[in-house]
Amino acid sequence: YLRFVFLTGITKFSQLSIFSELNNIKNISMDEPYAAICGITKEEMLEQMGGYIERFALSQEMSKEDTLLKLQEKYDGYHFTWPSPDVFNPFSLLNAFEDGKLNSYWFGSGTPTYLIEMLRKFHVLPSEVGHSMQAMAASFDAPTERMTTITPLLYQSGYVTIKDYDKYTELYTLDIPNREIRVGLMQSLLPNYLAYNTDMGLTTIGRMYGAIRLGDMDGALRLLQEFLSTVPYCDNTNYEGHYQQLFYIIFSLFGMYVDVEVRTPKGRVDVVMRTADTLYVIELKLGKDADAAMSQINLKNYPERFTLSGLPVVKVGISFDAEVHTLGDWLIEK
Repeated sequence: YLRFVFLTGITKFSQLSIFSELNNIKNISMDEPYAAICGITKEEMLEQMGGYIERFALSQEMSKEDTLLKLQEKYDGYHFTWPSPDVFNPFSLLNAFEDGKLNSYWFGSGTPTYLIEMLRKFHVLPSEVGHSMQAMAASFDAPTERMTTITPLLYQSGYVTIKDYDKYTELYTLDIPNREIRVGLMQSLLPNYLAYNTDMGLTTIGRMYGAIRLGDMDGALRLLQEFLSTVPYCDNTNYEGHYQQLFYIIFSLFGMYVDVEVRTPKGRVDVVMRTADTLYVIELKLGKDADAAMSQINLKNYPERFTLSGLPVVKVGISFDAEVHTLGDWLIEK
């Protein structure tokens, strides 16, 4: 005599996996009327949590407007259909109000061991998580027990969310929802690239961030060189892609824009990073000197691709020493 049953969880299973006779479920996961049923929208927060916002702004010594921008950057950005209101992660938002801090609450509530294992199983690189993935709804709103790609798990467990939809191709664009998820995920992937010396690595990355904020890329690279020379090298490091992914993770932990294999009219740039006032074009070489990396940047005129950014472009050519598994030398040109 059940009159109403509401099933919810982290991942979706086929109906026959739950009960053999449960054959008339209505799946509302991507229905527009229910798009904000399991989160907190900005409108709801402003209407019902005004006092919390004001207290949080005081604790952070920020204006209300800046506070809202910080909260959105950190915890907002979820969409479960398109169009959809922006939805905040309620667990993180409420904990932030309670503590008066912009901490990573949701990601800190558990270690995503299963996700890391699945990323390895499906050979997914850190730079491929999110990164404006395109897929049809059937590819990510699908039962996970028979998944053939990582996409359903990433979407249903909250590591990527819907960012756009093309009604003509019926393709959804998926990406990492906010800074809390991006930084937390990259911290979880970092041990694979630093031989599990993660604590020392995070300290080094924090110091690198301080140097780059001051425009001292040379100082940041010296810190990384010194750190990598003190840790045991990981397996499968004798190819440029390993170091490319390491840079992607490090720059993602800075909270800055970063991309790899960026297309230009004459080739692909290994790494592009943008700070508030500078755009870095970085070429990596394994077993070759920094002159070879810088020559490639100049020969293919990579900076021309980024002139419309309005930011000064700094060229960085980096050599990695294959024998000692750390940075060899580098050149930096404005």
